[in-house]
Amino acid sequence: MAVTKNKTVFICSECGYETSKWYGKCPDCGAWNTLTEQVRQQVSSNKAKAAAAGTAVPVHAARLSEISSDDSQRYKTGVDELDRVLGGGIVPGSVMLLSGDPGIGKSTLLLQICEYLCAGLKILYVSGEESARQLKLRANRLKVNSDHLYIAATTDIESILETIRSVSPDIVMIDSIQTMNLAALTSSSGSIAQVRECTQILIGVAKSMEIPIFIVGHVNKDGAIAGPKVLEHMVDAVLYFEGDRNHCYRILRAVKNRYGSTNEIGVFEMAQDGLREVPNPSMMLLSGRPENVSGTCVACVMEGSRPILTEVQALVSKTGFPAPRRMSTGFDYNRAALLIAVLEKRCGYFFGNLDAYVNVVGGLRLDEPAADLPVALALVSNLLDKCMDDEIAAFGEIGLAGEIRSVTNVQQRVSEIYRLGFKSCILPRSNLKQVDTSQMPDINLFGVSNLSQAIAVIR
Repeated sequence: MAVTKNKTVFICSECGYETSKWYGKCPDCGAWNTLTEQVRQQVSSNKAKAAAAGTAVPVHAARLSEISSDDSQRYKTGVDELDRVLGGGIVPGSVMLLSGDPGIGKSTLLLQICEYLCAGLKILYVSGEESARQLKLRANRLKVNSDHLYIAATTDIESILETIRSVSPDIVMIDSIQTMNLAALTSSSGSIAQVRECTQILIGVAKSMEIPIFIVGHVNKDGAIAGPKVLEHMVDAVLYFEGDRNHCYRILRAVKNRYGSTNEIGVFEMAQDGLREVPNPSMMLLSGRPENVSGTCVACVMEGSRPILTEVQALVSKTGFPAPRRMSTGFDYNRAALLIAVLEKRCGYFFGNLDAYVNVVGGLRLDEPAADLPVALALVSNLLDKCMDDEIAAFGEIGLAGEIRSVTNVQQRVSEIYRLGFKSCILPRSNLKQVDTSQMPDINLFGVSNLSQAIAVIR
């Protein structure tokens, strides 16, 4: 006979740490005011005794050589940018978490790919936020109309499981996981226990029935997925939608992907009829670039296997505060402060009583070290009020000694720079021998070994 016991625990919403006492600061991750009270039911039944006695039924163990790894089993979504981020398509049995700010386009993207997938697959779209009629209105706006798309509006996870068994879909979409609830738990929808248990149930269905499942997750004010951090470790892929709702461009980035690279990004444009692919992000990021203005430099960074050109802007002005301000958008703040220190110590440019602002145009975030040189050149250009040549681009990592260090994928970077019409490129001297200019006769390559030489080129 099963005996049910209720136990009160406190769980951190940031890292999932559990404790029997409440703390203002999480002992594990150090976050403040993140411990929430949860009532957990503990059931001691005969199953535990059977497991201890060794009477559990063994599972089938297959040889590694007998397991198929054919990559052709992936489902193409019809959206090349999404397939690139997923690593080539949807893997059967995988669980993918799609997250982003409210209104960024998560539900729109999932509903759009249904039109292509429904040509040969059966899809079950479960919504806990909208009614079936509301989804129909959105589908009409996106021109999605297929008899193989099934809509269900419910928040009960057990009802969803029965629907999956009765419909037998090829792909399932859950929108969103924070609205789902399990009746066996006493906590409300969106709590840590509900989100974790509902996700675990969906993962079990995906693995046992070989059904790929898309899960939409909300994002809290700190930019993290609302729910325990362990949720990201449970799923196979975590996709983030980045961008400002007031701008039309969206960037889809893979934070975790067990079946592909985590360095790929997909670029979309939000239009009246839904999301549109941007096959050439460099042209989009460079559109509207000002001419004959100091403080701008074109950077070439690698996002996975794709070279992308974007504009880096810098503004240096006299401060009106006791301590000068340092602000950075799209570029690491600490890295920008480091580059300013290198410019002062190694090149003699004084920023002590000047405000410095760095901005990456287009909402792209530059995390690659190769963006150091363009940021430094943009800062010096605005400090000296010296306009850089509009047809020059740069890339390279800067060390603390002011040296320009080599980077990877040099040939792809230079080829992209030449393809977009730039005539000159500043790059590390150690990378010059890796560039084949036989197909680029008109490009000028300036190999520099330190920051002073790079500044001399723009002056």
